[in-house]
Amino acid sequence: METVKLWRKHHLSYDQTKHVVEQTRRALNLHPPRDRERTVERLSHQEVERLIEHAYRRAPRYGLMLKTLFYSGARVSEFVNLTVADLHLDLDPPQIRILHAKGGSDGYVPVLPSLAQELRTHLGSRSSGSLFESNRSARYTPRMVQRVVHDAAVSAGIEKVVTPHRLRASVATLLLDAGMPLDQVQKFLRHKRITTTQIYAQTSAKNMGDQYLKALERR
Repeated sequence: METVKLWRKHHLSYDQTKHVVEQTRRALNLHPPRDRERTVERLSHQEVERLIEHAYRRAPRYGLMLKTLFYSGARVSEFVNLTVADLHLDLDPPQIRILHAKGGSDGYVPVLPSLAQELRTHLGSRSSGSLFESNRSARYTPRMVQRVVHDAAVSAGIEKVVTPHRLRASVATLLLDAGMPLDQVQKFLRHKRITTTQIYAQTSAKNMGDQYLKALERR
């Protein structure tokens, strides 16, 4: 904790603090933990499409829920609090306002026009209330959304542990793989610190290396 305070006092960047740690370990002949997980495992775009497809097969409402959860990058705690008033679908591009965010980092995120059209159809003439409601017109709980994600993953035959947070990690790394700048991904995820977003950048870099080897390594 005292070391972290020192870094903040001197305004060291992520790369500078990393360099200090590496040099300190080398001087003291220390080694980082071998089993430390530095990246977040994500789903491929194909796996996400399969997941959403199987959710639609179970119920169109579930498919649209998972599609909105993924393409908005929302945390499950934010997702269940979305209301009709949070939709701004007539903007270019369409946007969703994310409130009740972790740490108070509220904001607007863009969504695909095709998803916006599906949301309009889903709402029909309804102009208030929760964006997604159960058959009893009650707001979904985080636990219920987690269950919908899990059941769709099982149905799709995805062996990875699939959670709402993994969907958030997946859209982040897919955006980075596509070339979106790190600071823009930070804004999309509504991270207060870019060092949090850099975890997904490391995942993206690892995926690039895996794809490079898969493409060029001799079999």
